[in-house]
Amino acid sequence: MADFVLERADKEHIGAVLKPILAADTILRTDGGKALGAVAREMGIVHRPVNLAQGIRVIAGVYHIQNVNAYDSRLKEWMHRFHGVATRYLANYLGWRRLIERSHNVPQPRTVLPAALGMNHDQQLTVT
Repeated sequence: MADFVLERADKEHIGAVLKPILAADTILRTDGGKALGAVAREMGIVHRPVNLAQGIRVIAGVYHIQNVNAYDSRLKEWMHRFHGVATRYLANYLGWRRLIERSHNVPQPRTVLPAALGMNHDQQLTVT
C-alpha cells in the first residue's frame, strides 16, 4: 500500500510506482496520458487508452471508461460515511468494498466469514 504522494506525474515517477505491482498480463486502462502510455510500452503491457475529448468511450466493445467511473462513484459514496480512512487501512476498506460489490450489495454470512478469515481466493494482492 502506497503511503506517499506522487512527486511528479511523469514516466519515471509513475513507472517507479507501477512496475513493482503490475503483472505482465495487465491491461492498463487510462485516459490516454502520455506518461502512462510510455510506462506501459516500457513494461511491455497492454495499454488501452480512451480519448473522451474525441468522444471515444469504448475500445473493442469491452474497455469502457464508464465502468471505472461508475465504480469510482460507488466507492466514494460508500467511503464518505467513514469521514476519511487512514492510508494504512485502505486495503482493508477496499477488500470490504469488493466483497460488497461481488454480492450485489447484499453480503451473506457464508461469504463474509471466509473473507474475514482470509480464506477467500479473490483477495487483492497488496505489495508492501
